[in-house]
Amino acid sequence: MSEKELGKKWDRCLADGAIKFGTGLGLGIVFSVLFFKRHTWPISFGSGAGLGMAYANCQNDLKSHYFLHRGEKEQ
Repeated sequence: MSEKELGKKWDRCLADGAIKFGTGLGLGIVFSVLFFKRHTWPISFGSGAGLGMAYANCQNDLKSHYFLHRGEKEQ
């Protein structure tokens, strides 16, 4: 894997992490205000779930170089 390709993958990981963290944070705030009487645990849960999903996606993206994808032939 070239350095340029690795840099693109890291950029995607960071962007995905920021989006998923922000979405989880936003949903946590909404659920906290509307349904859970302003407790803070929905905010923590939403943020953590977003970061966990981003981490899993990043792991799969970085390891994808080593997997033989369906439809690709060995050369």
